[in-house]
Formats: sequence, structure tokens, C-alpha cells
Amino acid sequence: MNLLKRTNITRAIFFITFDSVFIAFSVWLSFFIRFDGNIPNEYMSVILRMAVLAILFTVPIFYLQKLYSFSWAYVSTSEIVSLFKSATISFMLLAIAIYASYYFPYFHNFPRSTIFLSYILVFGLCSALRLSKKIYFQLKGFQSSLGQRTLIVGAGDAGEQVLRNIISTKSNSYLPIGFVDDNPIKKNVKIHGVSVLGKVSDIPKIVKEHNVKQLVIAIPSANNSLIKKAVELGRDAGLYKIKIAPPLSEIMKGEVSIRNFKDVDVQDLLGRSPVNLINKKEVEELIKGKNILITGSAGSIGSELSRQVSGFGPETLILVDQDETGIFNIEGEIKKNFPHLKLKAVVADITDEKIVNNLFLQFKPNVVFHAAAYKHVPIMEMQPYEAIKNNIFGTETLVKASLENDVEKFIFISTDKAVNPSSVMGATKRIGEIICQSYNQKNKTRFIAVRFGNVLDSRGSVIPIFRDQIRKRENITVTHPDMKRYFMLTSESCLLVLQAGAMGSGGEVFVLDMGEPVKIVDLARDMIRLSGYKPDKDIAIVFTGVRPGEKLFEELLTAEEGTNMTKNKKIFVAKPSSISFEKLSSNLGSLKKIIDSESKENIISFLKNITPYYK
Repeated sequence: MNLLKRTNITRAIFFITFDSVFIAFSVWLSFFIRFDGNIPNEYMSVILRMAVLAILFTVPIFYLQKLYSFSWAYVSTSEIVSLFKSATISFMLLAIAIYASYYFPYFHNFPRSTIFLSYILVFGLCSALRLSKKIYFQLKGFQSSLGQRTLIVGAGDAGEQVLRNIISTKSNSYLPIGFVDDNPIKKNVKIHGVSVLGKVSDIPKIVKEHNVKQLVIAIPSANNSLIKKAVELGRDAGLYKIKIAPPLSEIMKGEVSIRNFKDVDVQDLLGRSPVNLINKKEVEELIKGKNILITGSAGSIGSELSRQVSGFGPETLILVDQDETGIFNIEGEIKKNFPHLKLKAVVADITDEKIVNNLFLQFKPNVVFHAAAYKHVPIMEMQPYEAIKNNIFGTETLVKASLENDVEKFIFISTDKAVNPSSVMGATKRIGEIICQSYNQKNKTRFIAVRFGNVLDSRGSVIPIFRDQIRKRENITVTHPDMKRYFMLTSESCLLVLQAGAMGSGGEVFVLDMGEPVKIVDLARDMIRLSGYKPDKDIAIVFTGVRPGEKLFEELLTAEEGTNMTKNKKIFVAKPSSISFEKLSSNLGSLKKIIDSESKENIISFLKNITPYYK
């Protein structure tokens, strides 16, 4: 028996024991009050019987209402409301039992008011027991805290729960001295004895006046612009300890504590609302009970996709990647978190037609998520033949295998670099989209492409590079002061892939509404500030020049495309291009002949000729 289970059992026994004592005491006290402290002897046996009957009714109902499985330190009004309902039901049943049975043969002499008095006393005493630990911490623990003086940003439900956590934790590094909130109604309001001292814009003044040492941000994660403002004002005021609270839903469930407060990260400052999966039933219909194959499953997108797919109950999950260590790591993680899932991890090269065909014959996938790709623009610019082999012919091999093995859906992970491509990498991904749209005309497997921008913190992306440079106190290298990119979270991109895969009927290119693009230089400055340094003073930003194949600004649609709305307001579908399967086959055949024999320049020249809007 593990420690958590033992703790839960011990807590349940503790409360059942005290509740039973309180119920028996309440019955006796109700008679004591009714007879002004002089209970007639003939009622002593009645008190005992009534107490036993009250315990037999009340304790099981308390148990069914989960009044013995809660966090004592975090008891809230919901537990008290449940206790009120449970006590009411149990004493109604008690009254009915007394009136309808012969348990008390001379009931006409029984003081009926004692039932009501007992009910009031039981509710009061059992409520007091459950609130006692919380009250104790408020009276003792909070005042004796040796933590640093802390200002909480946000005096809403999340802020209140953050303060409640701090108060309820015996020893911590937080001593709340006030809130800031932009709602004028909350000015000077007290929450658990802590005042709202002003607005978010007042942070520098409040920090100075109240000797604040750290900031805790407790506002909805969707409001990134306000988080960014609070962080900047905190940094300007000289605060280096700035934490952000988990989502309110997690705090309310008691799943996290103040120990889980995290440092503000760049994803909290994106300035855009995260995308939420709107139709879990649709996605479940796509995944549940089916064989799902994910290529590139050791990469940033593929690994997160593997995690999310695992939660929807596939029959078998087949993980495919060339990266042996990466596939080993994601396999171990999935096995640990989903021990009953049938999992197959395969080290394989998607350009090897024989291996791919054997994979499909062996595992019979119903749905394929194709996330395997070479993605680094400058490297692929120097080695176009590798980009073509993997991103074009690897995709074609998987597409053909999907058709031959009756795969239901094939979801291709694309990129905004495929739009009016200026690089080999972008051109190969655009042709990958065209392959999917072209083969969709076969009316067998439904081929769908999903297009999005840069993924925050993915391997080799700008954020881990900046983070490493800041850690080493090196200059931050940015290619151009006007360089902009769309950014999204890895979890968001995978939600988009799953939702698009579920709603796609074949031939679509889905596009995410990614909000406003972010200047890379602004991102660099934000990361420097988040690390407690000053841009261009403590750490310099150096512009190195645009690299081969790069654009200053990525688009999401090609010149010939427009968009149609979908039922998810954050997802659009690009209007399909007119594609000739015969012309595609001819172009790919010619491309296959030259990649091993022609020069890099000739390969790129041919790629430009066959890729729409390649600049």
C-alpha cells in the first residue's frame, strides 16, 4: 500500500471517528438543551438508540457524498454545502424512521424538537471540524510566515486561490502584502485580510512603498498582453523573482500547490490566446480503437502528437523515426504514462520503400500522421538532394503505401514556409502538400495537410538558441531587425493536427489563425528581460544578416489561395489548388532522375520550375 493511499485511509478513519462522536454528542446535547440541563432518566435509553440510529444514517451518506475524501487544508464552500445537504438528508431519514417504526414504542411522549436541534448541532460541529485546519493556518501560519514580501497580480478567482494556497502552506517563501487588479470595483477590497492596493500600472510604486521582493501573476493565461505588462513593470521596479501561477482549473482541483509556481516563460508573453480543442468526440472517433502510425515521432511535433494521441485510446500506436535515442525516449515516456496501450517503436527511414511497405503490411495502420521532415532552412539550402529525398520522396512513399493498404486518413504536417517558398525546405513541403492533394483524387485514402508557423521551444528553434546564449552571457544573434515569425505552442500545433484530421474530408490544407506575427528581435529582448538582464546593456543583440533561403516574413496562404471558415473559428481551410496528377507524376519522375547526377544549382533550378510561386 503506497503512502498516498495510507494517508487517505487514515484521514477517512479520523473524520468518521470524530463525526460519530459529534453526532452522539449532538443528540445528547439536544436533549440537554430541550430539558434545560435536567434530562429525565426515562430518556437515557432513548438518547442512546437515537444516537446509534443517527450515526448509521449520517456516516454512510457523508461517505457517499465524498466528505471523507478531500484536502483538509483546502476545504471550501463546496464541502460545506455537501455537508449541509448530507446532514439534511440523513436527519430527514432519521425522522421518517422514528415516525414509521416501532423503535420508540411510546413516541407520543418523545420530544420531537430534539431531532431538529441534533441536526443543527451535527451540521455546526462537523463543519467546524472541517474548517478548523484552514482557520488555524490563517490565524497562525500566515502571521508567522518568514517568506519574502509578495505582490499578487490579479484579485480574481485565481488570485484568491493563490492566496489560499499560500496561507494554507505551513512554510513557504511567500508573504502576501497585497494584490493589484485593473478592476476599479476591487480597489481597497480585502481578500482573506489582504488588500487590493492598486492597478497593474501601479506595480513600480507599490513595490517601492511596500518593499516588495517578488511577484506572483495569477491571471488567466489567455491574457498574455497583461502578463507581459506585469512582467515588464516588475522588471522595471527591480524585481527578479517573478512567478506565474498554474491555471485556475488545476488550483481548484488541488492538483498543484505553490511549489508548482513556475518562472514566467516566453510562451506566457506571446500576446495571443491559445487554441483549444473544441470537439473531443470528433477526435476520439478518429483515434479510438484504431491503429495509428506517427512518423517523426521522436521530434518536437511528433513526440507531442504521440502523447496526445495516446490519451484518446488507440488500439495500437506505431512510433516511427530515424533517431534511435529519440524513439527510445518517447517510447519509455508513453509506456510509463499509458501502461496498457499497445505500443510499437520502430527505427526506420521513410525513404526506404521496402521498409515502409513492410511496416504498413505488418501493422495495418488506419490513420497516419506524417511529421517526419528535414526542417532547417540553411542546411537544406546547402543539401537540396537530402531535403528532396526525405520531404518529397519520403512523403510520396508513405502516400502510396497508405493507398495500397487502405489507410482511412493521412495527415501531412506542413509549414508556413511552403507558402510562396523562398527556400528548398519550403519548396519541398509545398510539393508534399501537392502530393497529398493530388493523390486524394484517387478517392480511397483521405489526404489532409495542416499548415502552421514556428513552434516554440522546438529542437533547433530560435528560443533554445537564445536561452543558451543568455545562459552563457553571450551576444544574442538575430538575422535581421525586421525578421518576423508566427509562433505557437507545441501542444497547440498538435491540437490543430488532431482537430483538422478529424474534420477533414480529404484534399484540404488547414491553416491556423495564429494571431499577429512576432518580431524576432522583440522576442530576444523579452527573453533577456525574463532572465533578469537588460537588453543592449547586460547582453547585446547582434544582427548577422538574412541567411540563404530565409524570408523576413512568412505567409500562411499562397497567391492562388483564399480561405474558407470551418466550424472551429481558429482553423481555416485553404481553397484547393488545381492539380494535375499526370503532371505531378512526370515532374517527380524527372526530379528523381537528376538528384543524384546533377549539381546543386541545377537541382534547385528544376525545383523552382515545378514548385508554384517558388521565388
